[in-house]
Amino acid sequence: MPKTPQPAKIEAAFFDLDNTLLRGASAFLFAKAAFERKFVNRRELWRFAWQQFKFITRGESAKMLAHIEDRAMSLVVGQSAAALEALVGITWEEYVKAKMWPETVRIAQEHVKNGREVWIVTASPVQMGQYIAKELGLTGALGTILEVKDGLLTGEFEGRPLHGKAKAKAIKKLATERGISLKRSYAYSDSHNDLYMLTKVGHPVAVNPDKTLLRFAKAARWKILDFKKRELKANK
Repeated sequence: MPKTPQPAKIEAAFFDLDNTLLRGASAFLFAKAAFERKFVNRRELWRFAWQQFKFITRGESAKMLAHIEDRAMSLVVGQSAAALEALVGITWEEYVKAKMWPETVRIAQEHVKNGREVWIVTASPVQMGQYIAKELGLTGALGTILEVKDGLLTGEFEGRPLHGKAKAKAIKKLATERGISLKRSYAYSDSHNDLYMLTKVGHPVAVNPDKTLLRFAKAARWKILDFKKRELKANK
């Protein structure tokens, strides 16, 4: 009896958000929008600003990311889920849109044109990733899920924040659900914390890499894109 032919697996491209698609940390930009709407005081905003400066100059660390994300989540405790959605839209329009890396956005959109699914994979709230994906014409986003009870945000996460190993597990689960071939897929990130995700695909790319990721990418002969250096040269 002949075997039933299996459906051909599709290809995808997975993009980290902070410092890969976006200059800096989306959580800080969210906090800035929250400050403008009096969700947060000036002292909290300056704490975020200091973390943003370290994030840009030194690169991401697990401890720093956890600190930024935890503080960002504390801003919305007791707020309605609808208020979060509205604030995400405001954050995009007023702060995030202007800070997207045009080169990385172009690459993501080229993947779409070439028939691949394109997913943002971020430790930021999934609502932020989904909003940006929609604005850029991408397939969708995987992100940290915030707990909602009776329509209000509790400040807690559902499951674990999407960081490190959690990202790798998330794209493997998505690949199983959607018939994606990870071997034929791509992943883009700036951080060594995303090595778990990058090593799960056949075409990993280091974008604006931190020192640890840069060393690893060179040793593994991965493609390396550094838009920061190009931007510095252009501004001289």
